[in-house]
Amino acid sequence: MRYREFTEDDFEALHQLDLQVQRQLDPGFDALPEREQEGRVRTSLPALRFYLRSEHSFVAEEAGQLLGLIFAQSVWQGDRPILLVTACLVDRTAPPQTAAGLLHAVVKSAYDAAVYEVHYPVTATLDSAAEAEGSHVLGRYAVHHLGSRQQTAPGERLRGGGYTDAGRSDA
Repeated sequence: MRYREFTEDDFEALHQLDLQVQRQLDPGFDALPEREQEGRVRTSLPALRFYLRSEHSFVAEEAGQLLGLIFAQSVWQGDRPILLVTACLVDRTAPPQTAAGLLHAVVKSAYDAAVYEVHYPVTATLDSAAEAEGSHVLGRYAVHHLGSRQQTAPGERLRGGGYTDAGRSDA
């Protein structure tokens, strides 16, 4: 397996990989509202161009086929930079160590750039990779979607006594 930065020549293959993973995660993906599909897909042209410039995003390639991607970006925390991993997508046919190799590429990239923290959600894809890197788990990671995506977004929806998007209590 080869881990490398991606190029514009990879954009279409990355988009196809993303769609394949989305359909694997949710067999009903194609029936979701267009806005929800757009919200889940990580490989829009603007996103690909952004992560291409990040210098911390990589693909896993074997025999000329892209089998995985990891997107990371530098974020200034006020007193130091961190790398924030925003997506890790792996083809279902990829070897089991693919996600670990992708995460390790980001960790090495961070070290080479004198950035000493890599933050990422410990998803099912990254669970064994986090273990392999000896990462510290600090808690749960949540996303609050505003607007209509709050109803259709993936993940476990917490049902507390919070507020709806309009500011009214959920009844």
